Order: sequence, then structure tokens, then C-alpha cells
Amino acid sequence: MSGADVANGAIAKQAAAAAANGSALWAGLAGIAALIALPFVFPQGFALSLMCQMGIATIFALSYNMLLGQTGLLSFGHAVYFGLGAFCAIHLMRWTGSARTGGAWTIVVLPLIGGLGGLAAGLILGGVTTRRAGTIFAMISLGVGEMVASIAPMFPALFGGEAGISANRVFGAPLFGITFGPQRQVYYLIVGWAIVAALGMRALTKTPLGRMANAVRDNPERAQFVGYNPQRVRFLMLTLSGFFAGIAGGLSAVNYEIVTGETLGAQTSALVLLMAFIGGIGHFYGPIIGAVLVTFLQTALSQYTHAWLFYFGLFFLFMVLKAPGGIASLVELHRDPWRLGLTRWIWPQYGAVLIPALATVAGLIGLVELVYRIAGGVDAGETSWRLFGHAVVATSWVPWATAIVLLVAGGWLLAKTWSGVLCQWKTVLRATARGDAGETRK
Repeated sequence: MSGADVANGAIAKQAAAAAANGSALWAGLAGIAALIALPFVFPQGFALSLMCQMGIATIFALSYNMLLGQTGLLSFGHAVYFGLGAFCAIHLMRWTGSARTGGAWTIVVLPLIGGLGGLAAGLILGGVTTRRAGTIFAMISLGVGEMVASIAPMFPALFGGEAGISANRVFGAPLFGITFGPQRQVYYLIVGWAIVAALGMRALTKTPLGRMANAVRDNPERAQFVGYNPQRVRFLMLTLSGFFAGIAGGLSAVNYEIVTGETLGAQTSALVLLMAFIGGIGHFYGPIIGAVLVTFLQTALSQYTHAWLFYFGLFFLFMVLKAPGGIASLVELHRDPWRLGLTRWIWPQYGAVLIPALATVAGLIGLVELVYRIAGGVDAGETSWRLFGHAVVATSWVPWATAIVLLVAGGWLLAKTWSGVLCQWKTVLRATARGDAGETRK
């Protein structure tokens, strides 16, 4: 390869990187505009509350990705930093409200106090938890998380016991007419902090610390060989992760106006792990997708079925087995074919898969709901309900036969049609590797 070819290749890479940065910038601006417009499109109280939860979960999931995705630290106790940040914020909110000091401007900076609480927790606990990586770190984080969660009931003055700590976010003088009483005003506060926190965490990935965190994740021995202390890098990343998790906790305190000991527990840590993993820890925007999706499923499914945790577990299992890179990896898989115009050969195959996939899912849901009714998973004697708009009686043989036929027949057709999708993808990937937009379907 000549020097001119090398130079042309470098120029092409720089042009591609510049185009990617430009696309990311426009996508970010479009996302911010959408966030501003959402309350006008969905003005209902439930929708506003759901979007507020999504914004808080986004910051929390991104902070967790700083550990798992960037540094390779699987933590089972990340809720500690979220919960302690929330308790710091709620105590300050309660004190300023009772002392009649401050006002709405205090609520604006309150998430920062939560972040400082998470930062302090990271400074105290990070020195112990980051001494080792891998499985040892995971076990230590689990132990620390359970220790903090078990200590909380012993100090009711700090953690409020079983009732938790509550406060009122509306007090003092308004800020430019804003009192943070209406949910829409709280939504914009969460959006503002979410944008700031996301930009801060994104900028951190471009710093030497962020690069070294990736090096420690991939090969800590080599990072140590070039003069960096892996334990110190892990400690700094955990501390900064705790800071952003504390910001999410502070926003949670503002949104709910109450913080309980459950925010420190293993369930909260498991939930943020699911968000990051389902969205995709290999990409920065992956946890954002996971946070939005998991929050929606957790809130929406629970209103329609008592077995929502089972469906949630099935979805997580499917993602682990079929898409371990998360939803973001599927998006990235389609990006280059989309850019070359090759995805037009995939959509017909996806359309052929859609009907048997829906039939399979419908059959599975039907069987699960029938078993749940018969097994007494709901109120005693409630064996009839409406499913997909139709009245269903669990004691009749008709719904059982229908669900089994849908599941078996749909699964068989899905297996047949999915082989065509895989075959077509091989053709598309070969064309993508050549950069051939004129590749035709074989």
C-alpha cells in the first residue's frame, strides 16, 4: 500500500468521524427539542409522571454504565449512592421548608446536594470496594449494599424508619413565577438536570480518565504496565458514578417528595442493572434506551396484568440469549446497511416474521394468564377477565386450546421464517463489508 493510499484512508476516516459527530449533534438537538415538546403532546398527569420517572432512571442508568460499561465493574450495590443522595436532598428540602429559608431556587440546586451526597458515599466506600475487580468487586458491592440497607432501619432519625422521610417541595418565594408545584415544572427541572448530567458523563468518556477506565476494563495488567494504577482509576470512576447517581436520587426526592429505605435495597440495584444491560452497555445511548423501556414496562404492564414481573423476566432472558449487546447493538447492526440503502432487502423478511411472532407472543401471554388465574395468582374466584378485548373464562377449554394452537403454530412458522431473515442478513452484511449499495437480493 502506497503512502497516498494511507493518506487517503486517514482522510476518509477523519471525514467519517466528522460526519458521525455532526449526526450525533443534530440527533442530540432533535432529542432536546422533543423533550421540550413532550408535555404539550402528552399533557395528562400519568404521562407527565411517567416521563419524570424516565428522566430520573436515565441519569441513574448512565451513572451505572460508568461502572459496568466503561470500567468493567459489575456492581450489585449501586442503589447505595442513589439512595444516600436522595436522603441528603430530602433532609435539606425538609429543613429549608421548616426554616422558611430559600425558595424555589433551592429546589433547582437540590439535585446537586444529592450528587454531593453520592460523591461522599463514593469517597467513603470506594476505597474498600475497588481494591479488587471482577467477581470479588461484585460480591463486595453486594455486601456493602446490603449492609447499608440493613443499617437504615436502625437510625430512624436519618432514614425515617419504615415510613421514610417526607417533605414538601413547594415553599418560599417562587423563582420567576415557578413554584415546582405542578408536575410539568418538575418535568422540565428533571429534563434540565438530565441533559446536564448526560453531557457531563459523555464528556468524561473523552477525557484521559475515561480512556484509562476503558483500558482498565479491557486489560488492567497492561494499564498498570504503562504507569497507571488500576485501583485508583476504578476508585475515581466509582466516585464520579456515585456523584451522578446521587443527582438522580436528589431528583427522585424532588419528584416524589418522600424517600424510604427501599431506595437503598437490592431491588433498586437490580433494576438499574437491567436498564443498562437491556439498553446496551457497549454504547453510551444504550442505558438511555434501557431506562425508558424498563420504566415504561414496569409502569404500564403492572396496570394490565398481575404477572408483569414474569413477562419482564422473560424479556430480560430473551435479550441475554438473543441480543447480549442490548438494544443499542441491534441499532448499530442496522446503521451501516441503512446508510448504504441495503435495509430495503430486509424489511420484507421482517414483515414475514411479524405475523408468526405476534401469534407466538399472543399464545404465550394467553397461557401465562390462564395458568395465573387457575393457580390463584389473582383474587380468589376471579377466573374470567378480558384479554385482547375478548371475554375469557379460565375454566373453559376453548381459551386453552386457542393459546396452545397459537403458541405451537406461531412458533413453528417463526422458526421457518426466521431462517430466511438470517440468510438475507448474510447477503446484506457481505454487501455492507464491500460498501456496495447496488447489491441485489439473492
